Amino acid sequence: MKRTGRISYHFCRLLLGGVFVWAGAVKALDVPAFAGQVAAYQLLPYAWNYAVAATLPYVELLAGALLLINLKARPTALLLAALNALFIVVLASVLARGLNIDCGCFGPDAGTTPLQALGRDLLLLALAVAVYLQHDRYARPPVVPPES
Repeated sequence: MKRTGRISYHFCRLLLGGVFVWAGAVKALDVPAFAGQVAAYQLLPYAWNYAVAATLPYVELLAGALLLINLKARPTALLLAALNALFIVVLASVLARGLNIDCGCFGPDAGTTPLQALGRDLLLLALAVAVYLQHDRYARPPVVPPES
């Protein structure tokens, strides 16, 4: 069981890290377009849209990279869980207000509806929680006692 737990931990960590590196990279390539997508949510003052668009991709890139190299994975998973919880609240707000926008999660041409993005963010939240909870148990390789 310990081996499957370790495989599960590393699978979740690598998948979550890869998704956030990809999402951050795509958004970082076109910050003005991403700022327009942030503005479509109609939640922030105009000046804050660009600040979020200029910052969030690099937070995602760094967090994803840290997970991929298994460095500070537990606090990074906690950060990504918090970000995904925020994304879920924001998407629920979009759905409640009846806005029909592209979520902007993977660039301007992804064509993802808010409902699809909400489902994906729930899965990403589950992955982040799994990495956070399993880290202490499975992050390090087992210690093999020296032969006598």
